[in-house]
Amino acid sequence: MVLTPVSGADVEQLRSFLRDSDLTLAGLDDESVRLWVERDADGMVVGSTGYECSADGRDVLVRSVAVAAGRRSAGAGTRLARFALDRAADDGAERAWLFSRRSGPFWQGLGFVSAARQALVAALPETQQVRLFLTTGQLDREVAWTRPLDRGLPGAPAQH
Repeated sequence: MVLTPVSGADVEQLRSFLRDSDLTLAGLDDESVRLWVERDADGMVVGSTGYECSADGRDVLVRSVAVAAGRRSAGAGTRLARFALDRAADDGAERAWLFSRRSGPFWQGLGFVSAARQALVAALPETQQVRLFLTTGQLDREVAWTRPLDRGLPGAPAQH
């Protein structure tokens, strides 16, 4: 798996990919959002992952973890999620959060547990996704998840 950081020129292709995956598109071009993509031999995006940091860098909001339909069930989603968790831990984050209404069992397999939406909002109020969900009223329909970024949990990032 070769992941490359998303640059300005990649945003529209990533936006299309995430739209097909029914994921949030807000703030993809914001400098606070760290994103990576995996491409196939033809240069098409077949996977993505990323996160947004809290102002103090202690918390991250995992987002944009997606795998092209034909590549699912082969562990790609787990590798993409772990990549984002690993980078966040490398950046000094201590806790990861995310929203997911449909993929709870996947995230639980990576050590996430259900969390209060308001706890997520309190930890990450300035993130693009939180601000969007508060503005649109979507927050009330979301399911929040969290886990510490220590090395002892299932799916924890490997030490370097």
